Amino acid sequence: MSANAALESALEWRPKFNPWFIAAAVMLATFMEVLDTTIVSVALPHMAGSLASTNEEATWVLTSYLVANAIVVPASGWFALRFGRKRFLLACTAMFTVASFMCAIAPTMGVLILARILQGAGGGAMLPLSQAILLESFPREKQGMAMAMFGMGVVGAPIIGPFLGGWLTDNYSWRWVFNINIPIGILAVYLIARVVEDPPYIRDAKPGTIDGIGFGLLAVWLATLQIVLDKGQQEDWFASSWITWFSVISVASLAALIWRELRTPEPIVDLRVFRDRNFWVGTGMSAVIMAGMYSALAMLPLFLQMLLRYTSYSAGVATAPRGIGAMIAMPIVGLLMLYLDGRWLMALGVCFMSFATFLFGNLTLDVSMASIVWPNILKGLGMGFIMVPLMALSVGTLAKDKIGNATGIFNLARMLGGSIGISVSTTFLARMAQVHQADLVTHMTPYDPVFRDQLSGIAAGLSRYSGAPQARLEAYGMLHGVLLQQSALQAYVDMFRWTAVLIALCLPAVWLLKKVVAKGSVAVH
Repeated sequence: MSANAALESALEWRPKFNPWFIAAAVMLATFMEVLDTTIVSVALPHMAGSLASTNEEATWVLTSYLVANAIVVPASGWFALRFGRKRFLLACTAMFTVASFMCAIAPTMGVLILARILQGAGGGAMLPLSQAILLESFPREKQGMAMAMFGMGVVGAPIIGPFLGGWLTDNYSWRWVFNINIPIGILAVYLIARVVEDPPYIRDAKPGTIDGIGFGLLAVWLATLQIVLDKGQQEDWFASSWITWFSVISVASLAALIWRELRTPEPIVDLRVFRDRNFWVGTGMSAVIMAGMYSALAMLPLFLQMLLRYTSYSAGVATAPRGIGAMIAMPIVGLLMLYLDGRWLMALGVCFMSFATFLFGNLTLDVSMASIVWPNILKGLGMGFIMVPLMALSVGTLAKDKIGNATGIFNLARMLGGSIGISVSTTFLARMAQVHQADLVTHMTPYDPVFRDQLSGIAAGLSRYSGAPQARLEAYGMLHGVLLQQSALQAYVDMFRWTAVLIALCLPAVWLLKKVVAKGSVAVH
């Protein structure tokens, strides 16, 4: 079929079922996948305790999911053409549902991480597939309304996630944050099978051969990189021979991937789009912004539960307003982009997000919940002001036939940035806690008058319940607990402040982007 005939067929084709039934089916699957990015974060301490793991190991539950997502996204277009978009979406939804069940019954952290990898592989293609199906199912005049509903669902899921995850964890078990996907997934599979259908150009498509070597190199690079980032701190980095070898393999795989993709006629990741300035600047900014967002997404619930002793539900209540801020910002930004240069909106968003993250750097052990909620709302506003114009500007100067590949790379960088952000912040917290502990312990000597007075006071109070020698030992133990608590607090403060600086460094990059004029002409400033 010629290109013109395929386009004409796509324009004339209409689905058999009401488009809103189709929207409900694909939105159910997408809502489930997006919900899982936030519902898990508040349950991490419970997972660590239940499976005899550290909090650092529990963060792999997030990073493994993101990496699996990133690996699948570039190949999703080829799989949709090869097997049919409906079949591929059905397979992804079924895999996600089965993997959720495996997560719920996981007896060890290793099994849980393996199940999360399968879950991420299933969920990676669900978002772009659902968007494509929605756009093709509705007539052109109703596509805006359909995408608005889709956007509300994608933004609403992260708001519900922390609330729901915290409530399920506190009242039942952390395993229910995965069990809840099972009935939703089964219903989504049934509805997709009943009402979704492929347009003629998908059914008649000839996708060609997939770049299997490129896909393999991509998977090896991302997998080894993530293992190095996740295990490096625990293994003392390059003091471990296997960490060194995995680092070498990761670098070599990346170099081979770049060489391969620049030479093959049908690359799985067409790197030639990086010749466009808007695209490489926007993709780099996206990776940095998502690193900052996901590091806070993972670390803030840990801080609230481990140091402030919040319940999972309370931690969810405190962190959920981030999504509310994003939901408020997105329609406002969509309207303002009709009248204002998107770069000014992005600059404002970077300032909001950096300032909100810096506010988290002023946390203390007696901070109120309001001091957590308001910075989260501000951070959500910043994300809304950044991501909407950033995506438009990043691909706005590309040819239309390059946009599909470019959005795949953009999403890959976004997920990879989030995964790296979580891993780096986890390592940073562990190292800085050691640094602050070494600094504070120098004051815990009998020659320090403040320490001596505190020790004597605590020992005197405890001596009413035990003998003086035992009371003094218990006093030392209590002060050691305070030392660990204060060291951890200072490490979190440092992490949030440095993350704020990292986000602020994106501000100059905003003005490296070319201005994209709405009518399609491009003005360079």
